[in-house]
Amino acid sequence: MKIQTYYNHVRFYTPHHFVYYPILALFLGCSIYFACTTENTLIWSFISVCFLFLFFLAYMLRQHYALTLQNRIVRLELRYRYLSLTGKRLEEFEYKLTDDQIFALRFAPDDEILPLLEDALKNNLSGDVIKKAIVHWRADYNRV
Repeated sequence: MKIQTYYNHVRFYTPHHFVYYPILALFLGCSIYFACTTENTLIWSFISVCFLFLFFLAYMLRQHYALTLQNRIVRLELRYRYLSLTGKRLEEFEYKLTDDQIFALRFAPDDEILPLLEDALKNNLSGDVIKKAIVHWRADYNRV
């Protein structure tokens, strides 16, 4: 497996991104073409709208279910890591952190997470700034 860094941490799911969406795009393109070039404009327009709906539905469901669960797990992981490193509960001030900050902190190794967490709280660092500040990237190969 390739070493994960800030620059390659985005992940694709081949059947979804490179099979389903291209085929659906082809069908959508063909239906729009037929809606513009045939006498059956109404039916082809309806078919085009159906394909657009399938695009939207597939994107929203894929994002919603997987990311909601992943976000919850990342929060729990950060709480556990903070507890094991400090003996204190993160929940006491977790509300001060944005989701973006919490999700960025998961890439920090144990020896960097506490200073980054403190800096994020003190200076309200964005998730992207936190990720760029990580010296030894802690890969997350199980992301959705």
